[in-house]
Amino acid sequence: MNLKRFLYPDLLNGSIFKSILFFMIPIITSYLFQQLYNTADTVIVGHYLREESLAAIGASAAIFEIILFLGNGFGTGCSIVIARAFGTGDHDYLKRAVAASVIIITSVSVIVMLCCFVCLRPVLELLGTPSDIIETALSYISIVGIFCSVLFAYNFLAGMLRAIGNSFVPLLFLLLSSILNVILDILLITKFGMGVEGTAVATVIAQGISVVLCIIYIFKGAKILIPHAGSFKIRGTDAGKLYKELIGQGLSMALMLTIVGSGTLVLQSAINTFGKYIIAGHTAARKVFSLSCVVIFSIGMTSSTFVSQNYGANNIERVKKGVKITVLMTICYGMILTALSFFIIRPFFKFISGSENQELLDYGTKYLQFAFPFFTVLGPLIILRNSLQGIGAKILPLISSIVELAGKILFTLILIPLLGQWGIILCEPLIWCVMTAQLAAAFIMRIRKIGSRKALNSVKTSCKDVNNDKS
Repeated sequence: MNLKRFLYPDLLNGSIFKSILFFMIPIITSYLFQQLYNTADTVIVGHYLREESLAAIGASAAIFEIILFLGNGFGTGCSIVIARAFGTGDHDYLKRAVAASVIIITSVSVIVMLCCFVCLRPVLELLGTPSDIIETALSYISIVGIFCSVLFAYNFLAGMLRAIGNSFVPLLFLLLSSILNVILDILLITKFGMGVEGTAVATVIAQGISVVLCIIYIFKGAKILIPHAGSFKIRGTDAGKLYKELIGQGLSMALMLTIVGSGTLVLQSAINTFGKYIIAGHTAARKVFSLSCVVIFSIGMTSSTFVSQNYGANNIERVKKGVKITVLMTICYGMILTALSFFIIRPFFKFISGSENQELLDYGTKYLQFAFPFFTVLGPLIILRNSLQGIGAKILPLISSIVELAGKILFTLILIPLLGQWGIILCEPLIWCVMTAQLAAAFIMRIRKIGSRKALNSVKTSCKDVNNDKS
């Protein structure tokens, strides 16, 4: 096998399954180590500090997700447009898209940082964070908020490299920074006594090193992404269309993710009423859940890039085949994970939480055992939502996020008070079923619309050729 073909697969030509598989492998590894960033925090805090510290991280987890969603939403949205530009083969347009994206991501970073200065404490209080952990939670999330630009920058730079088909190099840099993150976590907590603040500082430093390495690599080995000075100039109707597309795609993705995060915030307010052991148990369970989602989200990221490039190249048949393949891959993964889960959940969850508390362990085990069978629904959901973004849909993916938010509000206000812990456990899997049905219908309709438009354009072109021949 050609090593270069494995490291830099061609998503526009050749075997669809092989190109998706080769592109996906580094992304899976990258996502795994990215999740290990956060899971390392949980494991180290669970083993070296008390349950109160783990609960503090959990109480601020939903806010952390929203901060990331805002920046990563714009970063992912911009990288979708960049992948589409790469698919067209227009390198000048590609460089202008990169330049505009840099301006947009920088602006978003500044706005989010300023909002964090003002809003973090009021939001924690609004969520009903217990008084014995609120100060610890605030100190942790404040560091993340102040240095959010570092987290945004890495995801944007890695997204740009993936947009041109390079998923391997971001993996190498992430491996290095993941190892550094674990070392810094242990040092800052055990040697410098920084507590949960140390985990936030470690994450920022480690991701900052990834940012520097990505920038160096782009200047050395991915010069196609380096914009010219003229690429930053905003002039003409083309520039207006480009910014409109980037902001529209980025805002759509950011709103979609933020609405999801807002639903998690609402749900967190209900979880906080169950006390510190359930908060800590839910925090640890979500870490296991996130690790288990690595494969699904990696296939989703692969599908997004694959669809964006081939849509830019006007190859709709290849888009449809790619989506079918990735949906089947996620369903198979969900079935395998469900079969394995009966043997591995409790011991693995006990290791992650670092706790012997039976209430905490029982809750986390039940949560995961119920969620895993529904991965056969969650997988297609992620694929369809990312694919809709890849073909330029902005509103349709938003609708699924609104469905999720409405469902979590319903559970928080009505079902969790009635069902207790089981209300939390049932919430997301049942909502996924509704979201997947909506997205499947939306994707089918969108593809048919694109196919009809393509057929109409083909007929018009044929008529013009006939008229020219008669002339």
